[in-house]
Amino acid sequence: MIASDTSTWVAFLEGVRGADTQLLDQALEDRQVLMVPVVLTELLSDPQLPATVAELLSEVPLIEIEPGHWLRAGALRAKVLAKRRKVRLGDALIAQTCIDRGVPLLTRDRDFRAFAEAAGLDFVLGL
Repeated sequence: MIASDTSTWVAFLEGVRGADTQLLDQALEDRQVLMVPVVLTELLSDPQLPATVAELLSEVPLIEIEPGHWLRAGALRAKVLAKRRKVRLGDALIAQTCIDRGVPLLTRDRDFRAFAEAAGLDFVLGL
């Protein structure tokens, strides 16, 4: 099983080729993709998103948030900020969701390296 960050989903939906989008395509075909709730929210926030795409995205199995998630996400973000690294709240929530479930994250966003260093996030950086 894998999860995908918003950056990879957007590239995939736009037909951009890359290692990450190819892995996402294969994982979707094999039914091995889990949706991170924050990513789904970000994707559905696009006012130009076609209803058919929104429906397909909502069919991807959603990762359930584990008890204590919000506390761990805050602590993770604090740990990365203490190292003077750039860290968005949404990225911290995405990273913590994947860490909690032990699910690798596909992404185009290099900022996730900070979560790998701080807490062992397993991620695939693809462009």
